[in-house]
Amino acid sequence: MHHRTRLAVGLGALYGLLTVLFGILGLVLWTDMQDAERQAVLAIMKPRYAMAVVIILLAWLGLGLMVGVLYRAYALAPLRLREQALVMVNSNPALRLQVRGAPEIRTLAQVVNALADQRESLQRDVEQKILEAKTSVEEERNRLAALMSELTQGVVVCNLEGRILLYNNRARLQFQVLGPGASGGSTALIGLGRSIFAMMERNLITHALESVQHRLQRGSAQPSTNFVTSTRAGQLIRVQMAPVFGDATERVISGYVLMLDNITQHVEMQNQRDLLLQTLTEGSRASLGNVRAAAENLLQYPDMENAQRERFVAVIRDEVQTLSQRIQHASSEFADTIRARWPLEDMLGSDLLQVAQQRIEQRIGLSATVEAPANDLWIRVDSFSLLQGLCHLAARLKETCGVDAVALRLQPSGRRTALDLLWSGPALDAAVLADWEQTPMRADGEGSPLTLREVIERHGGELWQQHDRDTPLSLIRVLLPTTVAHEAADPSVWLHKESRPEYYDFDLFRHTEETRALDERLLTQLSYTVFDTETTGLEPSEGDEIIQIGATRIVNGRLLRNESIDQLLDPQRRLTPESISIHGITEDMVQGQPTIAQVLPTFHAFCEDTVLVAHNAAFDMRFLQLKEASTGIVFSHPVLDTLLLSGVIHPNQESHRLEAIAQRLGVSVIGRHTALGDAIVTGEIFLKMLPLLAEQNIHTLGQARAAAARTYYARTTY
Repeated sequence: MHHRTRLAVGLGALYGLLTVLFGILGLVLWTDMQDAERQAVLAIMKPRYAMAVVIILLAWLGLGLMVGVLYRAYALAPLRLREQALVMVNSNPALRLQVRGAPEIRTLAQVVNALADQRESLQRDVEQKILEAKTSVEEERNRLAALMSELTQGVVVCNLEGRILLYNNRARLQFQVLGPGASGGSTALIGLGRSIFAMMERNLITHALESVQHRLQRGSAQPSTNFVTSTRAGQLIRVQMAPVFGDATERVISGYVLMLDNITQHVEMQNQRDLLLQTLTEGSRASLGNVRAAAENLLQYPDMENAQRERFVAVIRDEVQTLSQRIQHASSEFADTIRARWPLEDMLGSDLLQVAQQRIEQRIGLSATVEAPANDLWIRVDSFSLLQGLCHLAARLKETCGVDAVALRLQPSGRRTALDLLWSGPALDAAVLADWEQTPMRADGEGSPLTLREVIERHGGELWQQHDRDTPLSLIRVLLPTTVAHEAADPSVWLHKESRPEYYDFDLFRHTEETRALDERLLTQLSYTVFDTETTGLEPSEGDEIIQIGATRIVNGRLLRNESIDQLLDPQRRLTPESISIHGITEDMVQGQPTIAQVLPTFHAFCEDTVLVAHNAAFDMRFLQLKEASTGIVFSHPVLDTLLLSGVIHPNQESHRLEAIAQRLGVSVIGRHTALGDAIVTGEIFLKMLPLLAEQNIHTLGQARAAAARTYYARTTY
């Protein structure tokens, strides 16, 4: 019951009790009076009825004000202090009690604050000792994390139930690339606590585990196994499974490690090379046989007629020409397979120039100097083929123009980077440079089936020659792509305003099969998807749309910030200036973004096997509910609302806005009114609420939903 309601009920009861007591007293006095006495009393009171009523009302008002003051000082103040004390003990040790209320209550609050200061000081000492004791463990963990992040293989660690316990970034990228995108259809997203069977066939994992167990029983020192699987997108993954032992002495398997390699491109290239080799050998066998037969006839019959000799020579000429064409075709196809393997990687410009200088001096025999570029100049290149191209140009300059020294320079050129090869002497003829571009690259005896033009085109660049503006030198300039660092948006630009009604016409407490199955589960054992939306307005039934979805996950009591969704959407309608002033999302930002119908399948898969958590969740869920008919996607997940849970935990607090709750629980608010920013803040608040709910004997999902439904704020319309 709300504290104002309790005060009103208490005053009503007090007024009723006093009315009954004074009524009984008046009745007793009236009964004991004689008729003459009664007439005298009536004669005295009759002209003063109005004054008596005013005096009684003023007395009631004064009594009510006095009771209200006493209630706030001796009843409400202790209740609020109790709520603050529970937060201080369970969630926010830095919080201090507000010193207000009656003098006795104020003194008590001061004593509690002093004890809290001592407790926090002791906690800091203990935490410092624990931190010092964990230093070596943290170093080992960081080494492992660094090693995992740098592995070229994807790594996933699962328990025997198939739940993912650990994975590295390479595995996450592999599954994001290999699964269907946001354009439609279901997608398998990797994440802690998720099932590996959503991404791989269960029978394959089971068979591989049986193979590992069999090898373990045979005494194998490394009982691993390999298999190849395909994804829904048709990609091939080579998987190596190794067991994880819960007890190293008894070698009992408690889980397994999967090491993943995407071999799709490798297999395709192998098939192309095999087909190329087969075509070359099978097609050349007949030609070689004809050449051999013609040569043997020429050698065996040296005195044959000229006409017959010319026919044999023509056979040799034609077959040799056919062989030459076939080899030329094979060489071209092989060059295409090399181009398909070209990786473009970020590289520091100074590193590229240093390596190029060493190779030109050592392999070409030219003196090479380098003009040091800016320290922060990064380029995106295939360093191997680009260095081959620079050596090819340097070798041609030495052989054709007699150049004995070159200089290398790297500098920004608009949105790209200019790589210059400079020398002292006349500029090249355009036809000569074109010939160097179109012939296969070679330098110091090393050759390549690729041309310089193909290397430049692979980088999306350009090549030309000119005179240097600042020096009397000639140069060949190559334009290369520049790596641009994207700056993170400043969260301070978002406005701190309320953007939505507190109550909305959506039933958060409806029971589905999914909610019934989870109602008996402990809150600490569940996984959660914390989400938030930004919208074009506050009326979904009137056509307002979602323009941003942000979500993150909570698994095993940890907020997994790296497992998140932060997606802008095209609402396919105009944005109002009022909404832009709240969330800061403009028309240009949503133009070309996917629609809600394209994003909802991915978001639904992200929420699989979790409980949804949001602040003022009815507002967000209403938007999702209205899309059920058009998309066929139904969010039947159980929902918890931090707005309602705040009413359960702190029924006597004045505000339950997200900022007010965060301040009470000691959560920093960053990125307010961005969907992902609000989702992260809501997730941190929810984690702080769990011990406070336990203090009120609310441990299961069903208990939390029932308590939220009873709060003052649990309305379904506004």
